[in-house]
Amino acid sequence: MIGDWVGPVTNHQSPVSNHQIMKRRDSLKFIGVGSITAGLFLESCKPDKKEAAAAPDTSKTDDIITAGREAFEIERDKKLLGETFFTPDEMATIAVLADIIIPKDEVSGSATEAGVPEFIEFIVKDLPEHQTPMRGGLRWLDMECYGRFEKAFVDCSPEQRLQVVDDIAYPNKAKPEMGQGVAFFNRMRDLTATGFYTTEIGFADIGYKGNLPGTYVGVPAEVLEEFGVKELDWG
Repeated sequence: MIGDWVGPVTNHQSPVSNHQIMKRRDSLKFIGVGSITAGLFLESCKPDKKEAAAAPDTSKTDDIITAGREAFEIERDKKLLGETFFTPDEMATIAVLADIIIPKDEVSGSATEAGVPEFIEFIVKDLPEHQTPMRGGLRWLDMECYGRFEKAFVDCSPEQRLQVVDDIAYPNKAKPEMGQGVAFFNRMRDLTATGFYTTEIGFADIGYKGNLPGTYVGVPAEVLEEFGVKELDWG
């Protein structure tokens, strides 16, 4: 997984009860899993102003995979990993949202433990068409929370966060005036699911083990006997 994300930003409240977490985990993540690609083309959310880019951080480029790749691909990844798009506040919001969508459970770790925020940071640089919808959506989320609770999303209580999320997470139930938030959350959910299910933690969540070596034991003796075939001695 790209980067060295170490978990959710501290000093922010954890989600509410385990029952609510599991119910929401199952519903929120699977609404978008079947449309990971389709969600990338939803309506953009418009930011009010352009944020200044942070200085490049070359410390993130040490673990780039080079095997089987062209030199220009490696250089491009180094360039993208050395840049920063999201602000620290935006990354904090992404981390909280990602863990609401896929929190830790008894089977696997959370989205942040799988490095999903770093994945999203990379993707918006690799595919710039995500930049305006993501930044605008994060701004919309904070403005919605300021209007309801007079505080930013990450500063809200778990119950307040989920109140807003529930209003934008289910497209078929959302009110028309929530359209901008729904478009943003669809994109956020798609990116979260993509990032999570392309990691070892995500593989474990669905029980995927990949290709494993097996042992061929031959045709069962009773079957050979039924057809009058004797097992050959290759010694």
